[in-house]
Amino acid sequence: MYDHKIIEKKWQKIWQETELYKTSNDATKPKYYILDMFPYPSGAGLHVGHPKGYIATDILARLKMMQGFNVLHPIGWDAFGLPAENYAIKTKTHPRVATEKNIAVYKEQLEMLGFTYDWSREIDTTDPAYYKWTQWAFIQMFKKGLVFQSSEPINWCPSCKTGLSNEDVEDGACERCGTPVEQKPLPQWVIKITDYAQRLLDDLEKLPHWEDSIKDMQRNWIGRSEGAEIDFKIKDSDVTIRVFTTRVDTIFGCTYVVLAPENSLIEELKAKIVNLAAVNEYCESVKNKTTLERTDLNKDKSGVLLQGLKAINPFNGEEADIFAADYVLNSYGTGAVMAVPAHDERDFAFAEKYNIHVKTSIRPENDGLALGCFTEDGVLVNSGEFTGLKSDVARQNMITWLEKNNYGSRKINFKIKDWVFSRQRYWGEPIPLIHCEKCGVVAVPEDQLPVTLPDVESYEPTGNGESPLAGIADWVNTTCPNCGGAGRRETNTMPQWAGSSWYYLRYIDPKNDSALVDKDLEKYWSPVDFYVGGAEHATRHLIYARFWHKFLFDIGVVSHDEPFTRLQHVGLIMGEDGQKMSKRWGNVINPNDIVEQFGADALRIYEMFMGPFSQAAAWNSGGLSGTRKFLDRIDAITFSDRVDGRALNGSFHKTIKKVGEDIADFKFNTAISSLMILINEIYGPDNKGDISKTNYILLLQLLAPFTPHLVEELWARAGEANSVFKSTWPTYSQELLRDDNISLAVQINGKLRTTIDLPTDTPEDVAKSAVLANEIIQKWLEDKEIVKIIFVPNKLMNIVIK
Repeated sequence: MYDHKIIEKKWQKIWQETELYKTSNDATKPKYYILDMFPYPSGAGLHVGHPKGYIATDILARLKMMQGFNVLHPIGWDAFGLPAENYAIKTKTHPRVATEKNIAVYKEQLEMLGFTYDWSREIDTTDPAYYKWTQWAFIQMFKKGLVFQSSEPINWCPSCKTGLSNEDVEDGACERCGTPVEQKPLPQWVIKITDYAQRLLDDLEKLPHWEDSIKDMQRNWIGRSEGAEIDFKIKDSDVTIRVFTTRVDTIFGCTYVVLAPENSLIEELKAKIVNLAAVNEYCESVKNKTTLERTDLNKDKSGVLLQGLKAINPFNGEEADIFAADYVLNSYGTGAVMAVPAHDERDFAFAEKYNIHVKTSIRPENDGLALGCFTEDGVLVNSGEFTGLKSDVARQNMITWLEKNNYGSRKINFKIKDWVFSRQRYWGEPIPLIHCEKCGVVAVPEDQLPVTLPDVESYEPTGNGESPLAGIADWVNTTCPNCGGAGRRETNTMPQWAGSSWYYLRYIDPKNDSALVDKDLEKYWSPVDFYVGGAEHATRHLIYARFWHKFLFDIGVVSHDEPFTRLQHVGLIMGEDGQKMSKRWGNVINPNDIVEQFGADALRIYEMFMGPFSQAAAWNSGGLSGTRKFLDRIDAITFSDRVDGRALNGSFHKTIKKVGEDIADFKFNTAISSLMILINEIYGPDNKGDISKTNYILLLQLLAPFTPHLVEELWARAGEANSVFKSTWPTYSQELLRDDNISLAVQINGKLRTTIDLPTDTPEDVAKSAVLANEIIQKWLEDKEIVKIIFVPNKLMNIVIK
């Protein structure tokens, strides 16, 4: 039984002293860039669920090293943002001090697991030398017109006291603290990510090695809608209501029009609204409703009739009532919809509540009657000259009619919204803009970057919509770089997602002070070959990073338009109680304790053996004992000058093939299972735990990616001079993959009747004789005529009879 405490520390020290994992930029070697989604260093440190993805990438990195690749497997810290700041406030510690302390804890925990990280490439998003380039990229976006200031209501978390992007809101609540968000009008900087919406959608087709579930989540979030914008004139007015619809084919069934309560037309038309006081009261009442509340199909719809107003349907001239209703969002389309209760469930529920006429304009194609609300495509009825057309044909013809008569046009909309980029907090990258009364908003000159955070005593959020930076006059007041007059720095900071949108590029060239990344190094290392992280980032980090990367591609900073070639999500490790590990549930297990008791290699093997990598699994502390026994069995294997038999050699070469392929496919549990089977055979009656030196070396190489500490020790004891990770990954022999015997399936008229053991590659005539001599087959053939015999070598023989 080996002493893991001594062995693991010993080899970690040797790896560090010999710089075994230091990555070179030798472009003569094939590269492999494998990346973990870097952690934000919270005060709680790592629990045993966190290392799962890191262990997996480490195993793949070690395999690639042994296969001759120049491997980049870096790590760093996503340390700006709400989690770090909230922890600092809770512990009454300055965010910078708290972050540095937390990073030290995380680093110590990661190092004890023996990962292949090149710590010389470590990055920290809070380092001014790093966020200088986050600010630089923002300025390039500003110069290209992708950044603008908006005063529209945003998602506001009253607990975190900051604005949030749509991506930071889950089920109407703040993703970080769970507090229901409010809608608050506040000036904020916004990035026009919608300018890239179509490319973000289309280029998903360039990613065949991404999981379909992740791509589907992105498609749904981007939410492309093809339809038409249609102008409804207001009766006795020059004003028109422009609506967006994906179902222009239903317009003859339109019986009312709906404006979002925030729609500016309500203010514009107030002189004509008879019940203006009631309308204003209603609009005020829905101001703080979340998007989820307003769009939930299961929630009661509310609205108010705009008395005195009528909308004119451009297709038939019919008048329709106009409502303000909360189920229409000002942020989607035009903030106005044509309501067709016969063919839209939300409209139908609203019409039932307010006793609005329901008019059918589509019937099913099978001539059946549509009962209730029919929402599918069909055939148009009661639709003038378009009656009888199928929905898909009618949509095209009706859009042509709209454009010909100047009543509207074809339109594509996206559900994704522009990226709200301002946070009213201290702990974030300062936005490098200056406000000047004469020149307007001016970018900080690039040679003055980075704009660093000032040291402050009070960094708690104000809650009044201003960042704590706003009160630091010495920092805020500056000189306009354009005119030399008085200027004021922007006091909002960037969101946490800013620094994580491009960090993978900085690992390539982490010390460069003159460019975000060197062009030649970027061309060599990019794109990331394999990216591993949580699926929860599909509609936040991964969309932001793809957008940021495409922008950098457009301005010539990077050489590829997609950053990540292959993507794999990590299945959660749940607590022993089946719940997500959390201090709240009291089910957190510290990896330090596991490493202390069982060793890092035991933890590595256990987490990879829990089940399929992408599936969730519950922690079971009892499983560590079995894993440790497995390692002790490995330690006890001996080698001698014996010559191993064909059976054992064959098992080794099958295992070489299986383990190599399974690691590449992230099927670690089955790779470990095949290693366990091999070791059971080594301890079988033919071998009794002793094998040849050749096979012993092969065994250590196969185990090395999984249990690096133990293997390095055994490798050295076997007399090998250099690290096992300097050796070459073994190749398998096709000849040794072949079994001496095969089990031939024998069928009668396609139905399996028996199997017969035969030597591999038995000729057809010999196999036929053996089959026909078999007693079971003879019974099936008694008094039967053989029509033909079909033979598939080494697999089956099918005898056709009549």
